[in-house]
Amino acid sequence: MSESHSSICSDLLGRETAEATRRAMQFLERTGQDALLDSVGRRFPELALENPPVTKDAFPTSYGRGKSCDDDLLAGLGMFYLTQSGKLMLDCVSGHYQMIWGYNHPELVAAATEGMRLGIIWDNHANIPATPVKLLASGLTALTEGIGLDRVLLGVCTGTIACEAALKIMLMRYQRDKARVEDAPPVVIALASNYHGTSMATQALRGMWPDLVAGMAPALVEPNDPDELRKTFERFGTRVAGFWAEPIMMNREAIKLDPEYLQLARQLCDETDALMVIDEIQTCFWYPDVLYSLRIGLAPDMIVVGKGMTAGFHPLAGLLYRSELDILEQYDAISTNGNASLAALVALSNMALIRRERERIERVSRRLEGGFRRIAADFPDVIESANGKGLLAGLKLRDREDALSFHKALVERGLWLRVHAYHEGHRTILTKCPLVVTEAIVDWLLQALRDTLSKKDWR
Repeated sequence: MSESHSSICSDLLGRETAEATRRAMQFLERTGQDALLDSVGRRFPELALENPPVTKDAFPTSYGRGKSCDDDLLAGLGMFYLTQSGKLMLDCVSGHYQMIWGYNHPELVAAATEGMRLGIIWDNHANIPATPVKLLASGLTALTEGIGLDRVLLGVCTGTIACEAALKIMLMRYQRDKARVEDAPPVVIALASNYHGTSMATQALRGMWPDLVAGMAPALVEPNDPDELRKTFERFGTRVAGFWAEPIMMNREAIKLDPEYLQLARQLCDETDALMVIDEIQTCFWYPDVLYSLRIGLAPDMIVVGKGMTAGFHPLAGLLYRSELDILEQYDAISTNGNASLAALVALSNMALIRRERERIERVSRRLEGGFRRIAADFPDVIESANGKGLLAGLKLRDREDALSFHKALVERGLWLRVHAYHEGHRTILTKCPLVVTEAIVDWLLQALRDTLSKKDWR
């Protein structure tokens, strides 16, 4: 860190915070991977931020108000980060599912830094998109040329707004083509416990706000139940405006949808003149194909992308769709920070990295997925199943309290991952390792899971 930048950060963050962050980053940069793995879960008092300059009192209660800052992040590199108390952690969920190359990947940092030096601005108005935005749009439509998605909306900042744009298109098309012959609100078929963003309209797709959101009728079906899916389409017929699905439900225990199930949904949409929306906010860019739909030979009418597209650098999302669905007006679905030029440049760098490391990504993904399946087979009294695909992986335990206890033991061990146990029946440990993960880290993680399961004191 240069002296001028150090001075700016000291002024803004406080001298102690700036110095502690610098020491932590230097430690991560200078320590080899093997040594870091050997130290996961250990506290380094000399790297701690002894007097955090600010508490979390201004936060909402739901976001940690009043809780200690000891475990909050201080500095990160790759999959490793140090907490404010100096504890070394291995991040197995990529920040929160979006840091696709982990923390501070040198190539992405270099792309953003060089872009700014060249004069590429951080953000700009949607009416005058810069070259990186146009290149990103062209690159995304080129990927989906074989399935006819030749339009892409990049003027949206988050996946929530991109999902809402897809819902608007779906309902506008229904109103235009079907409303005159249907004497009832349109039906949108979605999977139970889906997650398509936090707007009221998209949350209504999972049954929220029933008395506040009207004008459409969500019909929830269980994933991978073809009989229920057929009956639901038969029940509503041409009233169905569309079908929504996440191919891997990371907000529902990493359930992977069977490709045959999705192909059936495609067939039923065609038969009822309904639209198929695949929400790839979780899956996009996490596979060498970039889009999971392409990986399984699926041809939806719309694909929502987000999260991993810009590797966590700056929120930028998008919606890919067929030209005949290009029915939104310019400001019907837009974010102030959509079409962000520098973020689009980082997304292009992200795509280049994925292309270059395709074989390694495939290899390490198979290694993690296979390891999870072997763990489930070796601990059948505790583990019910291994879920997910590739790096989007979960271990579903047989008992909810065991899932909570197992998660707590793993976090204490230094593994930062998630647990789904807040809905009835949910009891799954979730991981979403970034693409920077190595075979050595995968092997270490699998052994750490085995070691913890083998001990009896965590239950």
